[in-house]
Amino acid sequence: MFALPEIARHLDDEGVLRSVWLDLGGSILMVERTTDPARTCELGAGPFLLAFTVEVAERAPFEARLEALAFPIESRTAFTSYFRDPEGNRVAISHYPER
Repeated sequence: MFALPEIARHLDDEGVLRSVWLDLGGSILMVERTTDPARTCELGAGPFLLAFTVEVAERAPFEARLEALAFPIESRTAFTSYFRDPEGNRVAISHYPER
């Protein structure tokens, strides 16, 4: 979906995928599995999401890829598009300030 270069994959002792590390152009996004039971997270008012920067010209094609993968855009602002990942977490792509 994001087409980020993969740096590494790590497996657990049984050979099951435990984590994937992705290159964010100088930073690393480490996506790791948990075996803990699902839990409810109580949040107060205010923003709560993971946002990624995109170029202005990338926004519409990115939205089209999300829609094609069955990740509908929930809402939009002048600069940002919001959707949910497979686990229901709020994610955004944004070109604020104009890029």
